[in-house]
Amino acid sequence: MKLQIINGPNLNLIGQREKSIYGVMSFDDYLHYLLKKYSALSIDYFQSNIEGEIIDKIQEVGYSSDGIILNAAAYTHTSVGIADAVRAIETPVIEVHISNTKSREDYRHKSFISPHVKGIIQGFGLLSYELAIISFLDRIKDE
Repeated sequence: MKLQIINGPNLNLIGQREKSIYGVMSFDDYLHYLLKKYSALSIDYFQSNIEGEIIDKIQEVGYSSDGIILNAAAYTHTSVGIADAVRAIETPVIEVHISNTKSREDYRHKSFISPHVKGIIQGFGLLSYELAIISFLDRIKDE
């Protein structure tokens, strides 16, 4: 199984920024854990602070991956372009958020991406990414 994790703006600072929300572990350290635990899977990682690069990556892998785990971060609440990219591809996408966006500022309650994804996992810290992986593995088991 080939999975693509795509992280949006400021998620390169996980472990350094707002530790009460995002925790103390860096995403690179967490990714190392995932790659080791799920070594039988092909898991690729991409992060960008630039909206167009995220759209390009979604289009690039949207017909060749078995699943995309997307944390568009702040672009979740602003980007029609990323939502359109998700809607345009065939690969199933799971929207992931480290925090529970519904318990945060009002502007974080709206997601342009949610209507176009297979599911949403949020509020479980970095574990949200692993729950998305488990969801894709469970789908394969049921097929």
